[in-house]
Amino acid sequence: MSEPLSDLRGRLRAIQQEIEQELEAQQARWRYRIHEGRVHFEAQTRDAHRRLRQSLLRFLRESSIGNLLTAPVIYSLFVPLLIADVWISLYQRVCFPIYGIPRVRRRDYLVVDRHRLGYLNAIEKANCAYCSYANGLFAYLREISARTEQYWCPIRHARPLRDPHPHYPAFVEYGDAEGYHRRLPMLRSTWTEPPKPEEPRR
Repeated sequence: MSEPLSDLRGRLRAIQQEIEQELEAQQARWRYRIHEGRVHFEAQTRDAHRRLRQSLLRFLRESSIGNLLTAPVIYSLFVPLLIADVWISLYQRVCFPIYGIPRVRRRDYLVVDRHRLGYLNAIEKANCAYCSYANGLFAYLREISARTEQYWCPIRHARPLRDPHPHYPAFVEYGDAEGYHRRLPMLRSTWTEPPKPEEPRR
């Protein structure tokens, strides 16, 4: 890896540490802690959350007609999302062992916990659970496709990408024919897990 890329990765790690520190401060600010993967609010905070919960009737009354009419369209995507989830999980289970690619752990990407917030009503909880699943699923799919790309075509694009996946910086530069043939075996056999967000310290 070139020195500029190494420096950028170092800066990225420093930023991730700052994010973790901010998450710790956030825990103290909103009076919760994470224990064994579950969020626990203080009793006083739970009571305050319940008092702030909006009733279903008021929620529906204050929702725009556009939001109500498009809700079935949004939720209709659940079926193709579920099919994609099952299909790509099956793909990596069958193909990754053959390629020598470590499997992506689904639970690292699908985090569904906002539905436990006491200030959300039943509809808001369902919406949050659905959004968490959909966005977590896309992150999971992206990591599987990124590892597939590293195995089959680890070449950078000529044009800059808006948000490249974590494996992309290690790819061979566009137009480097010798580098591609020289480095392809290494890229197919060397796998580094992308940085995993750590739970803030308790």
